[in-house]
Amino acid sequence: MAGIGVLIGLGVWQVHRLAWKRDLIERVEQRVHAPPVAAPGREQWPNVDRASSEYRRVAVQGHYRNDRETLVQAVTELGGGFWVLTPLVTDAGYTVLINRGFVPFPYRDPASRPQGQIEGETRVTGLLRLSEPGGGYLRANEPASDRWYSRDVTAIAAARGLSDVAPYFIDAEALHPEIPGAPIGGLTVIAFSNSHLQYALTWFGLALMLIAGTGLVIRHEWRLRRPQIT
Repeated sequence: MAGIGVLIGLGVWQVHRLAWKRDLIERVEQRVHAPPVAAPGREQWPNVDRASSEYRRVAVQGHYRNDRETLVQAVTELGGGFWVLTPLVTDAGYTVLINRGFVPFPYRDPASRPQGQIEGETRVTGLLRLSEPGGGYLRANEPASDRWYSRDVTAIAAARGLSDVAPYFIDAEALHPEIPGAPIGGLTVIAFSNSHLQYALTWFGLALMLIAGTGLVIRHEWRLRRPQIT
């Protein structure tokens, strides 16, 4: 009977997880399509977290430090290449890393895309993303050799000698109008695995099977112990 209770409990837990996941997806959809708000400033950094902040549409103004850009290996719907992460010194004085977008392998050298190196004051709108520490799948970042597989804000800031850096980065939206040679923005993939209903049905199904099996055992035992009439 304890096993039945455990299985039912797991099924109920997955039902609660399903409700939580649907709520999360709805909240993220609202954030992505909402009008942009100001990117979190220094006083708000301690409150930036996945639940309340990630994928929020934000805007920030400042100027790029194009000489400190970092290339992070990427595979996108456009093929393989790099994300271009460039520090933006904001009008408030702090720095935020901007994922300006994607460039294919032939354009890894900034000299191959001079028109795309935006100079002077600019406004960036995009989605707030949390740092990706450590590296990518089975590949650790190698700051010493300038090989990056994830957008690790802290490590990139240290490697580029940046200070007063926001604990998040911004995935920039596509530029309108387009600038020849500029990284291609607006490629953020927003996808959440949502198999909780399947898991719940699996646990409940196993509970029903165990109930049925227990019933058969009890019935068999009852028949064995039933007084025989001769």
